[in-house]
Amino acid sequence: MARMTAARAAVEILKREGVRDAFGVPGAAINPFYAALKASGGIHHTLARHVEGASHMAEGYTRTRPGNIGVCVGTSGPAGTDMITGLYSATGDSIPILCITGQAPTAVLHKEDFQAVDIASIAAPVTKMAVTVLEAAQVPGVFQQAFHLMRSGRPGPVLIDLPVDVQLTEIEFDPETYEPLPVYRPAATRAQIEKALALLNASERPLIVAGGGIINADATGLLVRFAELTGIPVVPTLMGWGAIPDDHELHAGMVGLQTSHRYGNATFLESDFVLGIGNRWANRHTGRIDVYTAGRTFVHVDVEPTQIGRIFAPDYGIASDAKAALGLFVEVAEELRRAGRLPDRSAWAAAAREKKARLKRRTHFDDIPIKPQRVYEEMNKAFGPETRYVTAIGLSQIAGAQMLHVYRPRHWINCGQAGPLGWTIPAALGVAKADPEASVVALSGDYDFQFMIEELAVGAQHRIPYVHVLVNNSYLGLIRQAQRAFDMDFQVRLEFENINSPELGVYGVDHVKVAEGLGCKAIRVTDPDDLAPAFEQAKKLAAAYRVPVVVEAILERVTDISMSTTNDIGEVVEFEESVQ
Repeated sequence: MARMTAARAAVEILKREGVRDAFGVPGAAINPFYAALKASGGIHHTLARHVEGASHMAEGYTRTRPGNIGVCVGTSGPAGTDMITGLYSATGDSIPILCITGQAPTAVLHKEDFQAVDIASIAAPVTKMAVTVLEAAQVPGVFQQAFHLMRSGRPGPVLIDLPVDVQLTEIEFDPETYEPLPVYRPAATRAQIEKALALLNASERPLIVAGGGIINADATGLLVRFAELTGIPVVPTLMGWGAIPDDHELHAGMVGLQTSHRYGNATFLESDFVLGIGNRWANRHTGRIDVYTAGRTFVHVDVEPTQIGRIFAPDYGIASDAKAALGLFVEVAEELRRAGRLPDRSAWAAAAREKKARLKRRTHFDDIPIKPQRVYEEMNKAFGPETRYVTAIGLSQIAGAQMLHVYRPRHWINCGQAGPLGWTIPAALGVAKADPEASVVALSGDYDFQFMIEELAVGAQHRIPYVHVLVNNSYLGLIRQAQRAFDMDFQVRLEFENINSPELGVYGVDHVKVAEGLGCKAIRVTDPDDLAPAFEQAKKLAAAYRVPVVVEAILERVTDISMSTTNDIGEVVEFEESVQ
């Protein structure tokens, strides 16, 4: 039997579980792991500037391709606590990432040693497993279990905390005979699918709500096939956007209080049946439950049994992996079609298409300062269907979801449940690292951009190119809009006169200088007619220099973006004139 340190065994297991990249920041308590990483080879490490940034890089990396698991690494104490936000974001959106932290020696864990903290207890609520390994011989089993848990059932993150003496202890371990544990995913039965289809076929105006679980399960092809077989319009959730192309005739638009389309809400409110697959009925999607559910029959399919009934009780629930369920949905639907027993949904689908063609929001404005809608119009023209969009939270995300177009799975990479500011830059770096040849375009408001702006240096150092569209109104725009209900505009203004950049007026931070100071390229746009050339130039600069390129659009200070102010999806306020 081979002898090696527990740290080396951990690295060998990572490689055999398919890990090729890791993101992190070394330090004293995790240096034995880094020594093993260097000695073993085979895993490329990207040095972050902030440990929270490393966790968001890992998440972007995971979200980019089926089967990816991003790994983030940090030293003890504050490194672990810094990564909690990343773990929260990952658990909220069912994203598997592995967080590895160093720890003080086992003998002093109870003695308030330098940077010793019970990180396993802190991380427990936002992980599928969080453990401090006290016996070196347990390290292989703990890592094996970690990958099993991350991939099984509802995917999610795991934290493994390794005391420095545990890392250095030699153990017996044979990497050549190591095998990953089988992944467990519940699967629907044929009887369950037949019952669900019987309920669906009894309806007149059904919809499919396609959640992020379909993308996680790599089942988007089956979803589109099932929709086409049955002729049923599809409503993607924010996390499921891209499961069916935006230009597909059965794409009915998104539903919700904020990240929604006028036609999506209108079609949903006319429906009488909803089949939800891999979704969690998020509150920004549903709004008031009484409005959302009134007059509709619901069937809910989810990989996590306890998710069914958590928000409201469906008429029928099925605990199943989305791919397993959709495979049976397609199989049974094909049989029903051959037998002539599938209802004709063409009139209902045509009505949804008519709304999609008619109920559009206006995007073309020539105003200076630039109106944000024009930015998204020009982005749609400049960046093609292969573009992977990355964004976090705020009015920029909401407006982007209302006005951009997504045509492929994993091409809208967005933290949905947690929504931490600062997520976008490191996540975009993780996406670009996972798919180096992709067109990666990040979208941020000025506050999100400033939260982890130092991570741009990571892209410059490691030659990770992407384009970052920065919409700058020098405001906390979403909070300002929410404060309308309180008749105030309090502590949400970011403007100031920058004595070093007087040409900015009151827009404060000179993002162009900061980005250039961090080794990147940057372009500022103040005229809407200059947006298209700026985007083209940014693509060329990213390709030539292999660094992040920031395109900053100076926006009008105040724009109210369409959203409901009553928590009712039937009462979304349109602040701007619509196309029709």
